[in-house]
Amino acid sequence: MFRRIAVYLEMVKVAHTVFALPFALTGMFLAAGETGNAYAIPARRTVFYIVLAMVGARSAAMGFNRLVDADIDARNPRTKARAIPSGQVSRPMASVFILMSVVLLELSAAKLNPLCLKLSPVLLFLLFSYSYMKRFTWASHVVLGACLGAAPAAAWIAVTGEFDARILPICFAVLFWVAGFDVLYALQDIEFDRDAGLHSIPRRLGVGPSLWIARAFHLVMAGLLLVGYHEFGLGGWYLAGIALCFGVLAYEHAIVREDDLSRLNMAFFNLNGVVSIAFCLFTYLDLVLRGVR
Repeated sequence: MFRRIAVYLEMVKVAHTVFALPFALTGMFLAAGETGNAYAIPARRTVFYIVLAMVGARSAAMGFNRLVDADIDARNPRTKARAIPSGQVSRPMASVFILMSVVLLELSAAKLNPLCLKLSPVLLFLLFSYSYMKRFTWASHVVLGACLGAAPAAAWIAVTGEFDARILPICFAVLFWVAGFDVLYALQDIEFDRDAGLHSIPRRLGVGPSLWIARAFHLVMAGLLLVGYHEFGLGGWYLAGIALCFGVLAYEHAIVREDDLSRLNMAFFNLNGVVSIAFCLFTYLDLVLRGVR
């Protein structure tokens, strides 16, 4: 049983939750701070259902992506060992897993507030549409960024029951952060994407220009985080978090070079996990230690 569970967890790359969940928690902390909560944490019930909704949304999206891409993954040497192409998970069982994940999201959204429930189909449409984007456009990286970028706004709505445009700079910062590291990740599959007729920025522009696009995306991310600093009246701890994140991203780009992509996985998995966790932690420290308005 535990082996089967591990297969499903690997199929949806549960370890990669570290990329999206900290930004959702950041949106939650900011929203709770705006309600006057001295510790910037909403009720435990709200935190519980936000986490469950995130698990449901991400599992549904990843499961759907693995199902839709199963035939493509089977032809790619890098991905042919994934759960569905290798036969560890059947297509019907993957469909059941996706349905269960959608139900988890919908039940969690219903427990949070009416607006969360009303917007959940829009979120699912965005999440599922990403799986088809690389068949049509190199902008698939931006669509993936939008999927994760929705997390801070979703958490804000979960806490407050309404939308506030001030959270958008944080959302767009996440969009450009994800798009940047996804461009780097796609460097692994340039030749396969070309042969399979798939689209990506690396396939369209080549390695060198793609590295500069990723750097530009991450510079835009830093600028948008500074806009968030102004919008929420944040302070030194938040700025320290931005500086740390920017330093980690600078190191990431330093170790991934046009003539040496050997440390690409380290840049993608380890360093980006540090970015999301550090940003969440320093934002929370700023809210609590400075006192929230």
